Amino acid sequence: MNTLKIAMIGLDTSHAPAFANLLHDTNAPYHVPGGRVTVAYPGGSPDFDLSINRVEGFTRELRENHGVKIVDSIAELEGQADVIFLHSVDGRVHLEQFRQIVGWGLPVFIDKPLSANSADARAIAELARKHNTRAFTSSAVRFGAGLQAALANSEAGAVTGADFYGPMVLLDVLPGYYWYGIHASEMLYTSLGAGCREVQAFRTESHDIIVGKWADGRIGTVRGNRTGNKGFGGTLHREKASTAVDLTKDSKPYYAGLLEAIFRFIGGETVVDLSESVELMRFLEAANESAACDGKPVAL
Repeated sequence: MNTLKIAMIGLDTSHAPAFANLLHDTNAPYHVPGGRVTVAYPGGSPDFDLSINRVEGFTRELRENHGVKIVDSIAELEGQADVIFLHSVDGRVHLEQFRQIVGWGLPVFIDKPLSANSADARAIAELARKHNTRAFTSSAVRFGAGLQAALANSEAGAVTGADFYGPMVLLDVLPGYYWYGIHASEMLYTSLGAGCREVQAFRTESHDIIVGKWADGRIGTVRGNRTGNKGFGGTLHREKASTAVDLTKDSKPYYAGLLEAIFRFIGGETVVDLSESVELMRFLEAANESAACDGKPVAL
């Protein structure tokens, strides 16, 4: 593959330098060839501390360690790249930022979360359809090596359900499950696919559990904690056996798996259909609604 020029929007997340390191360091154990970050717009949300307080440091790292050209506006990126990585850590700004680039005719990777409500997610998908622009979004844990290995081994039959866990930090800016609930929920959707019809969510001071009922009768759960356990994992259930998944045991970093998936997407593969990602945002939204009502069932 020829080396693609990558433009980044949003240097307010550790994902930006992590991707640059994997792309640029040919000696890295899990180096991903095929692209180079050449230009970036830093962005940053003034009302979001985890965005605005990190953008300066990550911008300096991209400029000084990787030679990335830094521009003052998204508009200045036009014509300077072959693909866009929309990394802004604040899902609230994704719709407006995507609106500015959707007409450029370039493939776009949108970092998690796709949005901060289902209406914005649907609007992003509609813009992509209208402009015939290919877009893809995902959390990196979807491509964790342990999860992908469990999904690839179908000897025990079809997947009948799944239960996944992970940290569940809560923020006011991206309320409820949009911030960290996205990760374990991505693992669930990787396993069961689209088709959830009803959600219930229960919250205590230190834990949450989300129960989703799929149209075909399967049940999937997400368990989140605020106790300090930062590991991601779970159980994939098949007809004849269940497989434990523990991503903390993977030597390959999540980001490498995600980058490989992004290049498959750039090459024309539908890695995750955008309609599934839109449903996932509604899944999180419905879970927020249910948790606010002490576990009342909420239809998607």
